[in-house]
Amino acid sequence: MADANNLIDVAALTGWLDEHVPSLGDGPLRTALVSGGSTNLILSLDRGGRKAIFRSPPLAGSPQGARTIQREATVLRALTGTDVPSPEFLGFCADESLLGVSFYVMELVDGWAATITAENETIWPAGFDGGPDQHYICWAMTDGLVALANLDYTAVGLGGFGRPEGFLERQPDRWLGQVDGYQRRYPKYERRDLPGLTYVADWLRDNVPAGSRPALIHADYAPNNALFHHRPPARLAAIIDWETATIGDPLLDLAAFANNLVTEAEDDGAMRYFAPGRFPHRDDVIAYYGERTGRDVSTIGYYSVLAKWRAACMIEYKVAESIQGLSPKAKGDRFDAIVRRLLLDSEALARSLT
Repeated sequence: MADANNLIDVAALTGWLDEHVPSLGDGPLRTALVSGGSTNLILSLDRGGRKAIFRSPPLAGSPQGARTIQREATVLRALTGTDVPSPEFLGFCADESLLGVSFYVMELVDGWAATITAENETIWPAGFDGGPDQHYICWAMTDGLVALANLDYTAVGLGGFGRPEGFLERQPDRWLGQVDGYQRRYPKYERRDLPGLTYVADWLRDNVPAGSRPALIHADYAPNNALFHHRPPARLAAIIDWETATIGDPLLDLAAFANNLVTEAEDDGAMRYFAPGRFPHRDDVIAYYGERTGRDVSTIGYYSVLAKWRAACMIEYKVAESIQGLSPKAKGDRFDAIVRRLLLDSEALARSLT
C-alpha cells in the first residue's frame, strides 16, 4: 500500500492520537492508503502498538459525507463490546479544523474479505474457494445477521438512530425517489419506463405485512463487507462498512442475503454473490435465522420482493452513468440486463404471492 503521509496532516493526527487513542503506541505515525475513492478515505495507521484504520469523507469534504462518517462512528461505538462481530471503535473527531474533515479510528481487524468484481463475480481466497469451508461461509454470515437481530439496540444507545415506525411503508417512495434523483445527477438520463418498476412499487404498498421487531440493520450485507478469520473453518471476524446502517426491519437484511442462495436446478443465470449449488439453500438459512432469533419468518416472501426491487433501483444508477458517458456503453448494457432481471424476478414473485 502506498504511503499516505502527503494526504493528511500527520503531525496534527499524531497529536490527536496521543490524546485520544494512546493504545496505538507513541512511535512515529506510519500511514498507508487503503482506499481513496469518491466515497471515503481509508488509511491504515501504525505507531508500533496496535494497528488501526482511519476513515473520513473525501478530503474535499461534503455535508453528506460528514453525516455518514458520524453515523458509522455511532454504530461502531455502540457495537463495541457486544456479540455483533465488528471492529473495536477507538475514537471520533468532529472538529474539521484539525484535518479539514471529520474522521474516526477503529481497530484493524486481521481477516480476509471476498472480492466482488465489476462483473459481480465473487472471488474467494485460497482455502475458501471450494469444499465444506466455502459452504460454512454462508452459515457464519447468517450468524452475523442473527447477532444483529438479537442486539438490544436501545440498550447500546441507538434508540434514536433511525425511524423504525413505518419503515416498510416508506420503502417504495424512498427508492422511487432515488431513481428520480438520477435524472438530476446525470442530465442525459431520463427515468425509464421499466417493466415491473411501478407494478412492484404498488404491490409493496398494498401488501405491507405486520413487520418484525425493529433492529439495527446493515442494509448492504455482502461477502465484501464481512471479514473472516484466515484459518478454516469459516468464522466471521467482523462486519464492516456500516454507512447504510439504520434501525428498521431486520427481515429485509435476511431476504437480501437469502436471495443470493439458489440450487443448481433453480439457477436462472442471474448474477449472485454465492454460486448455485455450493452453499446452503435459502430455505434452510431462513429457518435457521427464525429459530435463532425467535422471529416469525412466514412473510419472508414480501421482503424478498422488496430486496430484489430495491436492488434494481440501486443498480439503475450504473445505467445512468453509462448514458451520461461516464462509463462504457457495454457496462451500461450489462447493468441494464441486471436491472431488468431483478425487476422481472420481483414482479414474478409478487404475482405468485398475491
